[in-house]
Amino acid sequence: MTRILFTGGSGKAGRHVVQYLLDQGYDILNIDTKPLHNPRVRTLITDITDAGQVFNAFSTYTGLHEFDEDLSPSKIDAVVHFAAIPRIMLTPDNEVYRINVMGTYNVLDAATKLGIRKVIIASSETTYGIVFAHGHRNPEYFPLDEEYPVKPMDSYATSKICNERTAEAFALRTGTDIYALRIGNVIEPDEYALFPGWFAKPGFRKRIAWSYIDARDLGEIVRLGVETDGLGYQVFNAVNDHSSSDLPTAELLRRYYPDVPVRGEMGEFESLLSNRKAREMLGFRENHNWRSYVKTEA
Repeated sequence: MTRILFTGGSGKAGRHVVQYLLDQGYDILNIDTKPLHNPRVRTLITDITDAGQVFNAFSTYTGLHEFDEDLSPSKIDAVVHFAAIPRIMLTPDNEVYRINVMGTYNVLDAATKLGIRKVIIASSETTYGIVFAHGHRNPEYFPLDEEYPVKPMDSYATSKICNERTAEAFALRTGTDIYALRIGNVIEPDEYALFPGWFAKPGFRKRIAWSYIDARDLGEIVRLGVETDGLGYQVFNAVNDHSSSDLPTAELLRRYYPDVPVRGEMGEFESLLSNRKAREMLGFRENHNWRSYVKTEA
């Protein structure tokens, strides 16, 4: 059985990814500041900004119960690191940056020094500099891919870029496979009910370039990352194939980004945040396109 230490498994994205991985047969210890209400997972309450707590958490027993027959720590196969302040405007900007940057450093430091050879970290679509920009901002080109010259202006996205560079340094230093996922707007199954309202106001999701990732498809990308070895340090966009708008991609560009060049041919509803790299290098295939859950006008 593959054992995973999962930080931030109690959060919106985390709880769905944890459940998906459980259903695929993984054994998981959740590391978070809040409990995960899942009878199949134990949560170890841990402050990731405290290096001592992280090292202790990463070398502890991962089972469910203190009365289990054998409480010896078991070999950890992978770390999935989602714990973070999830966006701006929840805490002061300096706290967003401090917690996200130091938390990720501590996780990478503990994982690599304890000999864990696979780490998946949550980066963000915000790194492209559009989501939390101070006003409208044209990107240099579409679709946004992993080679894009990221230049955000907010504390959250800047923390994620710092985390990507930190991850690359640890990968170079230790030879550990570390994959950073630039996660799009996470959609839970019950949130497909929101889509018709978004269709009525197509400009509302312009800041995220209408991208999204079904929480279960995010679980599949994480699974593929855990199971795909030998890639060293990599960044992958974690999004679904299509945009979250019922308008064709060409129409979205015409209305909202008419001056932004488009590289290559794009499909009729193709996402402006490219997942080509995840499809080609990890073998990702989406299973939850929004059109399977949302009725549209004929």
